[in-house]
Amino acid sequence: MLRVGRRDREEFTGWIAGLGTDSGHRVVIGHWPRSPYGVVTDAMVQDPAGHRTLYAPTAQLANFLAAAYRFDEVRVAPCGARRSGPGWTVEAGSMRVSFSVGRRPLLGWLLWVLPAPLTRTPWWVGLLDVAARRMLPGVRTRGRTRDGRRQWYGARDLHPLIAVHATLDGHDLGGLQAVHPPVGFGFGSVPSRPSLVHLTTIIEAVSPGPGGDGPGCSRGWPGG
Repeated sequence: MLRVGRRDREEFTGWIAGLGTDSGHRVVIGHWPRSPYGVVTDAMVQDPAGHRTLYAPTAQLANFLAAAYRFDEVRVAPCGARRSGPGWTVEAGSMRVSFSVGRRPLLGWLLWVLPAPLTRTPWWVGLLDVAARRMLPGVRTRGRTRDGRRQWYGARDLHPLIAVHATLDGHDLGGLQAVHPPVGFGFGSVPSRPSLVHLTTIIEAVSPGPGGDGPGCSRGWPGG
């Protein structure tokens, strides 16, 4: 965690997979080998009616994510991800997702050759935001969380998803589709083309002042 005055920056480094399905469900999976909460996996699902559900493995992480993003329902349940070559298997509560990753496109190569420290620099992420708005409609690399903290996404690699098998509550969600309409969890969406992105996300947390809780403190979540 980087301290800047009274402000902290909480960093999560790992992968985000974004995909749509024939059923109209849109799924965003985060797998974070490096985070303030250890090695964790979470999943966000938006159904065809727009209902947004978070799956998180602990109440602490659920609190943090529910303060930063918008959900209609939060479920604390076992979550995990396994990787074998180009294949991933994710379990998040009652959801099971398996997907395969394709070859890195030109944009992925451009991100991959960047020095890792540069991709974690807010000023660089700000420059990428201009390009992202033009090249990837709906995608933003900087903005503010639901509770007003600044957030940056520093992408380091990108691969397309080429196949998926997903079930939710025992129901097959169908084949792979674009993420359309864009998801509504935060200030931006994942790419409309199903993708796996390697990145560092930085969320600024304001230290609590005397006698009160700051925006970076733990709080309850919808339905909690």
